[in-house]
Amino acid sequence: MGLLSDPNRRRALISLLTRLNAPICVVCYMAGVAWFMGLAFEPFTLRTYMSENAMGSTMVEERFPAGERALATGREFSAHKKKVGGMPVDWLVKTMQARGLEVFTQRFSRTLPFPDENKERYLVKGTNVYGILRAPRAPRTEALVLSAPCTPGDNNNQAVGLLLGLAQYFRNQVYWAKDIIFLVNEHDLIGMQAWLEGYHHTNTTGMDWSPLQGRGGSIQAALSLELSSDVITSLDLVLEGLNGQLPNLDLANLFYAFCQKIGVLCTIQGKLQRNDWDSVSGYSHSVQTMMLMVMKQASGRPWGDHGLFLRYHIEAATIKGINSFRQYKSDTTTIGRLLEGMYRKLNNLLERLHQSYFFYLMPSLSHFVSIGYYMPAFGLLAVILLLRALDLWVQLATPPPRTEDGVADTDTLIKSAPSQMSSPGVLSVLTPLVISHLTGVEVAVEHFPVSETEAVVLTAIAIYTAGLALPHNTHRLLSGEGTEQGWKVLKLVAVLYLAVLLGCTALINFSLGFILALTLVPVAAFVTPHVPKILSAFILVILSPACTLLFSVFFFQELQEMPVSFIDGWMLFLSVISQGILDHSLYGSLVYPLIALLVYPCWLLFWNILFWK
Repeated sequence: MGLLSDPNRRRALISLLTRLNAPICVVCYMAGVAWFMGLAFEPFTLRTYMSENAMGSTMVEERFPAGERALATGREFSAHKKKVGGMPVDWLVKTMQARGLEVFTQRFSRTLPFPDENKERYLVKGTNVYGILRAPRAPRTEALVLSAPCTPGDNNNQAVGLLLGLAQYFRNQVYWAKDIIFLVNEHDLIGMQAWLEGYHHTNTTGMDWSPLQGRGGSIQAALSLELSSDVITSLDLVLEGLNGQLPNLDLANLFYAFCQKIGVLCTIQGKLQRNDWDSVSGYSHSVQTMMLMVMKQASGRPWGDHGLFLRYHIEAATIKGINSFRQYKSDTTTIGRLLEGMYRKLNNLLERLHQSYFFYLMPSLSHFVSIGYYMPAFGLLAVILLLRALDLWVQLATPPPRTEDGVADTDTLIKSAPSQMSSPGVLSVLTPLVISHLTGVEVAVEHFPVSETEAVVLTAIAIYTAGLALPHNTHRLLSGEGTEQGWKVLKLVAVLYLAVLLGCTALINFSLGFILALTLVPVAAFVTPHVPKILSAFILVILSPACTLLFSVFFFQELQEMPVSFIDGWMLFLSVISQGILDHSLYGSLVYPLIALLVYPCWLLFWNILFWK
């Protein structure tokens, strides 16, 4: 405290920070990247452990015997689905009723703002079917959900068969203390969104749905099941939800514990765990797994039906069955026993899952990185912005140089007459801010006068590109040219704006905040009107939000070991933009409006500074 309270020491510290500002910024950036890359090294991570006492042991006896019968039910479901050309609602209702469940249906419809070409749909109509197994030993105030989406073709028929098989088996057990809801939703996320809105009496997306006639208790946890093969080689756990939300870590720990007990191969991000962490290939594998999680979380979209449950503070995950070239196989009975064990443990919960972490990264299912370990990597990048802001503040507050007799140097004042002597007006700073954000609003506004996906995406890209003319528009509105202090004030505002924006983003979605910081912090640090224009403009465009997204598409494909050509990557880039707009419109994803309304206008401020006159 004495260092800051003593004026002489405070001035010395500020002088040191401003004199070594550039080297300190470079060191902080390199340290931040190195810290993040070190998070995947196993000695720097924590081993997963069960925090919830009610789920601390896997000592339950799993007895589910009806795997073959479940597959037969799945084949029957597939036949009826082909017969009716969609969801066999009547057959599902009769089948669930025959298993002793209280069965209800929900109709829903949604007109998309423009066609979803990935799934070839525009007007979506469907029906959800769900059955409730009432708890025989409790007042029915809490519930668990097991869901399986009804997808087109031959996909996920085995999951529906297993769901119905588990419903019949669970009906004959007497130890359930919570209602169990068995849900078959149509049209994947849209159907799940309709059911959740109906269950919680909310309508946040403007979807049309019929009210639910039957409800269980307050939902404590949910699992979504995806199986498209009679046998599987491994089970993949999907955690990433809407806007980067993650379920409580204990849910992942529970899945991993039962996979270890029953002997089922389990993966995360489709990657098996390796034991050679001290080798280069083992470390590279951990980095690849962690980066896949970072990229998925940064996208802000739900990567499974479970992703929409997290909005309602319901801990949920998706379990996907993978049938690959591995010789090790697990049958449906084994998967049924794993789910039985998990639901019996969730049945023991006395309160919602809350004792473990909600903010984490996972380089493997047995190790995790908590928020206290990964936030310093972001902090090292964010401190660069504060250092640059301090340097600009000192430059603006420094008085003109004086001679030995205390009189201002006339020659210096004459040379700096238009710059140092004239202070920037409010208009010179406010105008770029207003125009930048108006451009962002134009990008964010839903331009849906046409019914073609390409037209919507290309319109957004065209407006985005037109924003590069901002410096010319700004100076047309300004009377005269900008001053030397003017761009410094504007950059000070832009740097502080970016620091607050990235900080708030990282608190909600660390992965998105960190990726944006990697690209935008160098821009904020080096850009001035005095750097070489052509080279600096090229660097700014390369580090702009749109190019960051384009590079992320190629990087994500490389991480998945599915590299694409430039043409295919460009088409994926356009598809990602259209999907981001749809996710915002259908489910409330915040990534697209965040980029359009805040991140892109902030980048335009630095673009304006580069071409400051």
